[in-house]
Amino acid sequence: MLKTITKTLVGAVFAGGLFVPHAFAETTLNALFMAQAAYSEADVRAMTDAFTKANPDLKVNLEFVPYEGLHDKTVLAQGSDGGYDVVLFDVIWPAEYATNKVLVDVSSKITDDMKKGVLPGAWTTVRYDGKYYGMPWILDTKYLFYNKEILEKAGIKTPPKTWEELGEQAKIIKDKGLLKTPIAWSWSQAEAAICDYTTLVSAYGGDFLKDGKPDFQNGGGLEALRYMVDSYKSGLTNPNSKEFLEEDVRKVFENGDAAFALNWTYMYNMANDPKDSKVVGKVGVVPAPGVAGTSEVSAVNGSMGLGVTAVSKHPDEAWKYIEFMTSQATQNQYAKLSLPIWASSYDDPAVTKGQEELIAAAKLGLAAMYPRPTTPKYQELSTALQQAIQESLLGQSSPADALKTAAQNSGL
Repeated sequence: MLKTITKTLVGAVFAGGLFVPHAFAETTLNALFMAQAAYSEADVRAMTDAFTKANPDLKVNLEFVPYEGLHDKTVLAQGSDGGYDVVLFDVIWPAEYATNKVLVDVSSKITDDMKKGVLPGAWTTVRYDGKYYGMPWILDTKYLFYNKEILEKAGIKTPPKTWEELGEQAKIIKDKGLLKTPIAWSWSQAEAAICDYTTLVSAYGGDFLKDGKPDFQNGGGLEALRYMVDSYKSGLTNPNSKEFLEEDVRKVFENGDAAFALNWTYMYNMANDPKDSKVVGKVGVVPAPGVAGTSEVSAVNGSMGLGVTAVSKHPDEAWKYIEFMTSQATQNQYAKLSLPIWASSYDDPAVTKGQEELIAAAKLGLAAMYPRPTTPKYQELSTALQQAIQESLLGQSSPADALKTAAQNSGL
C-alpha cells in the first residue's frame, strides 16, 4: 500500500494545498534487439511506440546491436546494475540461458490460447528442459532466392530442387556469360556460416550430436562441408562469400550480381523494394533444396524469441511488453519482413497479399526446420565449427580433418 501511495505522490505536483496528479512514465524498461535481418529497426520502434501509447505509464529504452554482439551483450549485462529487462535471443541460446539463469522461467504465463494459437514448431525457440523462457517472436528459416530473369535468359525453366541441380544451373549461367559467380552465401567466420552449414546438414541427413557427443564429422555433416568447399572451389560461388554476412548477400542479390542466394525471409520484400533493389519483380523464392534419395527440401531453424532477464526489476511490465510485441495483431501488421508465429495468420489476406510465393515456400521450409544442437556449450561448439568451415574454404585443411579438430575443440 505504501509503495502505491509513494508512486502516486511522486507523480504529482503540490498546488494550493492539493496534490494534482500529472501523467509521466513511472516505469522504464530497457530492451535489447538486433540491428539486422527480420524486423527493421524502424519497425521495432513503431511497434514500441504503439505499446507505450497504449501504456502511458511505461517507457521503453531500445538498444540495437548486430546479431554477432547480441549474445555477449546480454550475458555481460547480467552483472551490471542496470541491465536489460527484455532481450531478443536466438533459438540456440535457451539451454545456456536457462542453465546460467540469464532468463526467467515464464511457463506460468504461457496461456492455453497461446499454446493452441502459435505454430507448434515455434515453441522450440523458447523451450528448454520442458520449461518456457519467453515467447517466440521471429519465425524464420533460410530460403533459396533466385533471379527469375537470369534463369530465363539461361533457358532454365524451374529453380533447382536439389543442391546438385543448383550447381548444374549455376554452371549453365556462368558458361553463358550471364554472371561470373552465380551463387552468394553467408560464409563469414560467424554464426551466419553455421546457419548455411546446418541447412546443408539437414539436406544430407546428418547429425550434429549423437548421445551428446559430436557426430558432424561423419556422414551428412561431412558431406555438407564437402559440398560447400566444392562449390567454392568450382568458381560458381562468389569468392567473397567467405567474408559475407546475410546483409552482404542481400546487397549482392539486389544488385543483380547473384542468380542464387540463401537468406532469411526478410530479403524477399526488401529485394522487391524499388528504393534499394535493381531486381524488383524478378525475385523468386523456394525452400532450400534437398538431396536426391535423402531429402525433398532443407531448412535451418533460425527463429528467435523475446524473454525477461533474471536481473529485471520490472518482470511483470517486461512480460506485458513481450505479449504486445508477439501478439497476433502486431505480427500481422508487420508480416512483410518476418512471418507471424500464429497459425491462423496464414489464412489472413492482409498477411499473404503480395507475398504468396514466399508463403508457399514457408509452408514447406518452416515444416522442415532443422535445429542447431541444443547444448549449454553451444557457443564453444559453434566457434569450433566456424573455424573448421573457414579453414576448409581457404584450403588450409580438408573437410574431414577440419571437422575432426572441431569435434575435439567443441567442449563436448
